[in-house]
This record gives sequence, structure tokens and C-alpha cells, in this order.
Amino acid sequence: MEIFAVALGPYFAIETATSVRDAEYLLHKRRFKVVVSDHLMPGGNGMSFLVRAREEYPHMQRILVTGYMKPELLLRSVNEAGLFRYLLKPVAFAELVKVVQDAAKAHDASVAATA
Repeated sequence: MEIFAVALGPYFAIETATSVRDAEYLLHKRRFKVVVSDHLMPGGNGMSFLVRAREEYPHMQRILVTGYMKPELLLRSVNEAGLFRYLLKPVAFAELVKVVQDAAKAHDASVAATA
């Protein structure tokens, strides 16, 4: 995921985590508009992490990056985690940037709708 930070760095303030535990710590430390998670993370499952993130931070948009997933599991995952999008590896940098930009706009619209 470090390579994603390089791609997104020119457009966003980026924080990276190397495990589920580190990611959860970062979420408690500051607010994020968007979180991008790999499906397989050290210390846990990225999808489970995103489900918990949805419960605690409903406006934050969630993007899952995965290298494999059966269509029925993917659909269930999208619903459970309320994913903004999922991206299949390998992910093109231009696609990643566009999806994160769109997710940030969706975050802002979600917050504005509840204000």
C-alpha cells in the first residue's frame, strides 16, 4: 500500500498503517474522509476492519483493494461494509486517484446532508 501513498500524496494528506491495529489507532487519532484498505492486512482482515469503520465513522468513505474475491462474497462485502467502491488488483494509479477524489466528494455530500 506504500505505492498507493506515493500515487495519492500529491492530491491528499496521507497516513499509512501497516496493520489493522495501526489503522484503527489512526482512525481514533484523527478524522478521515476516505480510507483505502487492502483485503489482506497483517493482524486481520481488511473487510472486517472496514465493517467496524462503517459503524464508528458512517460518513467516512471506504474503499477495498483486493486481488481476489468471488462475486457473491464481493457483493456481500460491499453491503456489509457500505463500500464506496472496490478496486481489483492491479490498480491503475489514475483510477485510484479518481476513485478517492470521488469518495472525498461523497463524504462531503454525506456530511452536508446531515448538517
